[in-house]
Amino acid sequence: MKDALHNIYRNQSLIYKTFLFICATVLMVYLFPKAGKFKYEFQKGKPWQYDNLYAPFDFPILKTKEEVEQEKEAARSDFVPYYTYNANTIAEVIGMYKKEYPGFFQNKNLQRAGQEFLTRTYTNGLIADDEPLPESRFINLVKGNEVSTLDKEKLIRMGQLQKSLFDYLEERGLSAYEDDFYRLFKSIVEPNVALNEKLSEKALNEELNNIYTTKGTIEKGKRIILNGEVVEGEKYEVLRSLEREYESHLWKGTNYYYILFGYIILITLAFTMLFLFLWKYRPYILQNNTKVTFIFVNIIVMVFATTIAVKYDGSYVYVVPLCILPIILKAFFDPRLGLFVHVLTVLLLGFIVPNSFEYVFLQIIAGMVTILTVSELYRRANLFVSVGQITLVYMITYFAFTVIHEGNLENFVWLNFGMFALNGLATLFAQPLIYIYEKLFGLVSDVSLLELSDTNSKLLKELSDKAPGTFHHSLQVANLAEAAANEIGANAMLVRVGAMYHDIGKMNNAIYFTENQTTGVNPHDEISPAESAQIIINHVIDGIEMARKNNLPDRIIDFIRTHHGTSTVYYFYKKQLQNDPETDEEEYRYPGPVPFSKETAIVMMSDAVEAASKSLKNPNYGAINDFVEKIVSKQIAAGQFLNANITFKEIESVKKVLKRKLTNIYHLRVEYPE
Repeated sequence: MKDALHNIYRNQSLIYKTFLFICATVLMVYLFPKAGKFKYEFQKGKPWQYDNLYAPFDFPILKTKEEVEQEKEAARSDFVPYYTYNANTIAEVIGMYKKEYPGFFQNKNLQRAGQEFLTRTYTNGLIADDEPLPESRFINLVKGNEVSTLDKEKLIRMGQLQKSLFDYLEERGLSAYEDDFYRLFKSIVEPNVALNEKLSEKALNEELNNIYTTKGTIEKGKRIILNGEVVEGEKYEVLRSLEREYESHLWKGTNYYYILFGYIILITLAFTMLFLFLWKYRPYILQNNTKVTFIFVNIIVMVFATTIAVKYDGSYVYVVPLCILPIILKAFFDPRLGLFVHVLTVLLLGFIVPNSFEYVFLQIIAGMVTILTVSELYRRANLFVSVGQITLVYMITYFAFTVIHEGNLENFVWLNFGMFALNGLATLFAQPLIYIYEKLFGLVSDVSLLELSDTNSKLLKELSDKAPGTFHHSLQVANLAEAAANEIGANAMLVRVGAMYHDIGKMNNAIYFTENQTTGVNPHDEISPAESAQIIINHVIDGIEMARKNNLPDRIIDFIRTHHGTSTVYYFYKKQLQNDPETDEEEYRYPGPVPFSKETAIVMMSDAVEAASKSLKNPNYGAINDFVEKIVSKQIAAGQFLNANITFKEIESVKKVLKRKLTNIYHLRVEYPE
């Protein structure tokens, strides 16, 4: 049991990565669309590149969305709405007429004429002025349980009542009573026909639902297309119908499990490629569980966002700012990893999006442009300029695809340019997202490095106050290291910041370090070499503690840990040997580790050269050259760069830069005559 727990503890990193791998694969399979993938890839306007295709089963020819929408629009325009006829209204109005009539007239003939007018008016129906009527000529009039079709012109609007009354009375020679009759009718007449919205909506929906989405059937064995034929017109529609029918049938019965198994294999293969890339080219990232988790989280977030867009509307897939992925990975790691992960993610998304070839081509090109253009994110204008270039590439590539497919610009959807513009605006969210990721995953970007390089920051200000000599030394090392990093293509900003903080541990015992001794008194003269060596070695441990207390990123702490590697405090070791020849050298050795990146190796070389350069009595070209060669060769011989991914050629380049910079620093002016 104890051995088993020990093995688990020893392999916890591997166990975690395996668990992450499995969880990511399961989540990706869940996000993938539950539909099969048609085994033929075709595009409108392009030749059919496969063998002659025959119908594998009977299937219907589907109408296009435009055709179905046109039929629905025609159904809406031809639809005859339903109006309800209220038969009780006429009885109520005539009753009120008989009651009010004696107050206006006493003549029986006039009473009969008015009642006849009301009966005739209400026979077809009286409708309010604000009641809508259809564009079509007829309406369906519902009287009780019967429905009849009526010419809408036979209905009388309330606003037409006066004219209709005057025409009626004029026919009967009763024009003298027009005003009195109108005043009477105006007070009692009410509409008896109104639109029945519920019944009309129900009937319209039934008509729309009855519209067929198919226009014929292809029988099994019928030839669909020959090799080399251009996919267009009816052939394109038949192929699209076969694709839809094929994909809808795949996820039935045992096919479901086979397709799931296929998805698992492909996703596993993609993630395996990612792990192999990290193992071969970025082992320091693979060893860090947080960084590996960060990469997988970003991939899953992009797949999730694209899945949501596709489910809502396939055309919105271009609004998803996929180029945020390479921007973020480049900001935290390097361009090569950013492009590799971006391409891998785009290939996975090819299973989700429509027109997968176009999408993959478009996004890979955009990703390349992102890697090539986005740089120095701490400069605010750079991101805006890069996003503008990315958006322009999206638009140009989409335009080219449309021209190839359609052969003209008649069907070009200009609205998609607006989607690419929205994509660009969403890509600008990379800046705040980088800040969020820094807090969530403890990573550091160039933006944070720029903030840390401010000499007015709390820690550097404290260093300049407590150990001004060390502060000046750190600035000199930063200048040397930054120039060397630029020469070999390392992260110059990271190197500069690491160099500025590498000696902060000297603040605890500043006076014990030569650069801070201004009085000529050396406190090491009062203590033993062993104690002196321990104070010197402890500045590394003290620096790490101070850095963690002040929440410096781990990437900066790495410079504090490695800037002396596993070298010895040689001066005090030799001094102690004079007192005790059997002195153990390990007691005078820094705890390490040795540098494990180009950046930490550069700072080690720059620190050693700058510190030792103070001992040069007569600096000249030859002395500086021999001096730098001696120090760096000694570090190489001690195996300080064995774990750093820096080549001998790059070390030679670093040495040249250090020699040039030191020559500039120590170059003596010509002596001017007095």
